[in-house]
Amino acid sequence: MLNFDGNRFLRIESGALAVAAPIHAAIGQALLKGAKNIFFLGTGGAAILMQPAALLLQRRSGFPAFMEIAAELVITGHHALGKDSIIVIPSLSGTTKESVATLDYCKAKGATIIALVGHKETPLGQKADHVFVNFAEDDTSSESFYLQSLLIALSIMAHRGEFADYRKTVAELTMLPQQLLAAKQAFEPEAVHLAEAFRNEPYHIITAAGGSWAEAWYYGMCILEEMQWIRTRPIHAADFFHGTLELVEKGVSVVIFKGEDAYRPLTDRVEAFARQYTDKVTVLDTAIFAMPGISPETRALISPVILATILERLSAHLEVKRNHPLTTRRYYKKVSY
Repeated sequence: MLNFDGNRFLRIESGALAVAAPIHAAIGQALLKGAKNIFFLGTGGAAILMQPAALLLQRRSGFPAFMEIAAELVITGHHALGKDSIIVIPSLSGTTKESVATLDYCKAKGATIIALVGHKETPLGQKADHVFVNFAEDDTSSESFYLQSLLIALSIMAHRGEFADYRKTVAELTMLPQQLLAAKQAFEPEAVHLAEAFRNEPYHIITAAGGSWAEAWYYGMCILEEMQWIRTRPIHAADFFHGTLELVEKGVSVVIFKGEDAYRPLTDRVEAFARQYTDKVTVLDTAIFAMPGISPETRALISPVILATILERLSAHLEVKRNHPLTTRRYYKKVSY
């Protein structure tokens, strides 16, 4: 595979799952102390990657879960945030200034802070109550954050007696890094094809639903826009027919991410419409990847993880075909803003 180290990938994603036991212990401790809610408070792309975990708790647990824009919360506060809150802050660098400000604000309120970082010797790594360190870089961090936040959500549900299959699911997840590597290998030819098709495409409508919506939002904003300077319009599949459909015509690229959860019919509807009016419809479907030993129930939970891992292959080829390295920036960490 192009510009890819399989052993490094396996090491990083296995590292993300290796913290399952300490996360379970930390959540148990926080609940024992009387925690009454949880906030997922990342910044930028890292915040988006927390969305599937928050969504899982909001729809399948009685434990209140909030996903807020951290910069807004620090300005206005939140009525539910206090000493009985668990705060989850992801930051690969551990130095993101908005995230550090969020940690300081929440800590002053007496909340319990969980930090997911790539480096311990950082402001977030030093200040949080519970720190889970897994070194990763941009090409491997999405899967890592998706998996760690999923472990947090599943742990809460398990401690509350809301998820009887916790141990079985965690056991299945430990097999996932190797399965993700196989998915990358299987997708490589398609990644080459899509990169060629996308290399000169100026604009994409990107849509998804359920847990996969986070990956559509993230890939459009953080990869295609930030790292390739390609204009995108991420839109939730449920909102597609309330505005964005009017932009669809021949020659317009519509990219549909399909997961394996209950929300799949929403993306099926978009696909059926888009194929009637544009000749550029791309469907990325997690269901095509064989993952022996991973149950349908677990596959539904990890759809955004699978999408992230195959899209990394598209990104690797796209940067070469467009002669635009993924690390090239005009403004990000280059100028004052």
